[in-house]
Amino acid sequence: MGNLEMSTGDMRVVIRLLTAVERTPEQERVLAVARDRCARTDARLADHGITLGVPVARALEELLADGPSTDMEPGYRYAFQSLVAVNFSDTYDLGHWRRPSWFHTVDEEMTRHGVPADLAPAALLFAGPPIRLPHPGDALPCMSTFPASRAAELVRAYEAVLGRLDPEVRETAQVLLEPMRVEAGEWERTKRAGRTEDTVFFWLH
Repeated sequence: MGNLEMSTGDMRVVIRLLTAVERTPEQERVLAVARDRCARTDARLADHGITLGVPVARALEELLADGPSTDMEPGYRYAFQSLVAVNFSDTYDLGHWRRPSWFHTVDEEMTRHGVPADLAPAALLFAGPPIRLPHPGDALPCMSTFPASRAAELVRAYEAVLGRLDPEVRETAQVLLEPMRVEAGEWERTKRAGRTEDTVFFWLH
């Protein structure tokens, strides 16, 4: 089970924050907000009786320093998401999913009707983080990125097959289609304005 969220921003800003040798005052301000988010995530997990091998707050410090100290731990993904959250747009809530594996079933039907495999939902949501992070040890949390420049391509591919999909599959496809329609229009405005928010970020947790 997991909550699915989507946001948009410039991933280069996040990577620069991780790799900066000397951070600017603005980067330090953003990092302070991210540290607070990590601490709150640790507290929330503790309230649910979840104890991580590497707490999220410590995972963030390791990512900022010499890198992860283990090969399998979810804390690093929570930490990376905290950096994304403070640099990207407000999140778009895509709902609560009892069976994330359902997206693979949706993929099968949509690709059978002609949707390119790299645009199908599971490929969209489960491609993994944009940098090397330890495996979480379970299916969740998971993250993925998608180029905002391809949003219109995805919209066209989904709209072309909607009428031929099983109703339950169609409903799932529309959950992604609606915000991506918005994103396609926003990408055109972003280009005209010379802005750099070119990455869609998916977070399932």
